[in-house]
Amino acid sequence: MVSEIWQNTLASRTPIERWQMKIRRLRQHLRGWAMHLSGAYKKEKSTLLNKLDELDKKAESTMLNESERDLKHVLNERLAELLREEELKWYQRAKVKHLLEGDANTKYYHLLANGRHRNTHIFQLKDGNNIITGDAQL
Repeated sequence: MVSEIWQNTLASRTPIERWQMKIRRLRQHLRGWAMHLSGAYKKEKSTLLNKLDELDKKAESTMLNESERDLKHVLNERLAELLREEELKWYQRAKVKHLLEGDANTKYYHLLANGRHRNTHIFQLKDGNNIITGDAQL
């Protein structure tokens, strides 16, 4: 499908317009692909959970045979893999969001840095009854 986007000749006046049309069509294709992929993950996750639930219910009443135990093991591994991928996706999104919003929110980051400075900086020392203050005496 992607190769079709680049190989199709479009009736445009200039090479720039042809390039823009190809980029626009590619963006539309990728947007649809991403939505389809997200939906496929959700469907696979719910299918796995349903199958595991059925096997668990069966295990409560009778013993599972070897093939069912193997199937349950494979389903658990695939579910764990899907959950790891989902966690990574959300971690990456949160990181991007943090970076984008953090650049505009400098007051927040200055407060954090100054708070760390106050926690690590020594303002005064107590030597018996003597209190030593100031950077030169410290």
